[in-house]
Amino acid sequence: MKSSNIGGQAVLEGIMMKHKDAYSVAVRKPDGEIIVQKDEYHSIVGKWKKLTMIPFIRGIFNFIDSMVLGIKTLTYSASFYEEEEQEKFTEAETLKKEKQEKWLMGGTVAFSVVAAVAIFMVLPYVLSSFLKPLIPSYHIRTVIEGFVRIGIFIMYVLLISRMEDIQRTFMYHGAEHKCINCIEHGLPLTVENVRISSRQHKRCGTSFLFFVLAISIILLLLVQVESPLMRVAVRIVLLPVIAGISYEILKLAGSSDNALINLFSKPGLAIQKLTTKEPDEGMIEVAIQAVEAVFDWRAYEEENFDISADL
Repeated sequence: MKSSNIGGQAVLEGIMMKHKDAYSVAVRKPDGEIIVQKDEYHSIVGKWKKLTMIPFIRGIFNFIDSMVLGIKTLTYSASFYEEEEQEKFTEAETLKKEKQEKWLMGGTVAFSVVAAVAIFMVLPYVLSSFLKPLIPSYHIRTVIEGFVRIGIFIMYVLLISRMEDIQRTFMYHGAEHKCINCIEHGLPLTVENVRISSRQHKRCGTSFLFFVLAISIILLLLVQVESPLMRVAVRIVLLPVIAGISYEILKLAGSSDNALINLFSKPGLAIQKLTTKEPDEGMIEVAIQAVEAVFDWRAYEEENFDISADL
């Protein structure tokens, strides 16, 4: 199976889809209308775009780009549910608000990174260090730390999934996956075909996060330092390396049916059962419009499945 290289994420009552530099956001407005915005996203590396093409380096920048674009499109989708407030603003107030939102987006990205490092990298190490009197072996404690890290991640997902808005977002997440799976299995992109497609996909960000958590166990077993402070520093410094390796495995998984790769993908796919839910027909319609705005699925299927273009 050749990867379509289309990806995306769920936003508030909608879906963002991205293919190459083009991305679209399809949102179901409060009045029921589906509005689609198409634009281009340029990487944070600017003129050094070649960095996003170098194996084991590109994963770092692609991860940051995904966070920036994700927050940007999430903010855009939320704006449709604030329209009544926005109508009361003058033009000057609107410009001021947009400037504040840009600063807020930058601050949100920075805070998200710091919080993720603290919760998923530092906290598990601190918790596992309490076991030192009982378990003198650094390597065994590192393995336990890794499983604690994965446990915290699963608990976090379970906790937020109880929120009503998050449940709907997970349904849109399912619609996104179903659309991509529909295309990559050579089916015409219709509501009926999308509905019967799987809501799990090997290139999902959830799987990427699992790879990060799993690979961190392996790398930290190979790097041993004595100072507790240096151990915390090592966990932070190694994050770009871990992200780079995880991205390459994720990219390989998305275009390979190798038995070993499929086996390594299973835990991430299992966790996706928590982060995706079955969408309703209206959500699937939104997802289809998001895809069609940036990707010629007919040409892709004709090329890869020997299907007539008259779909």
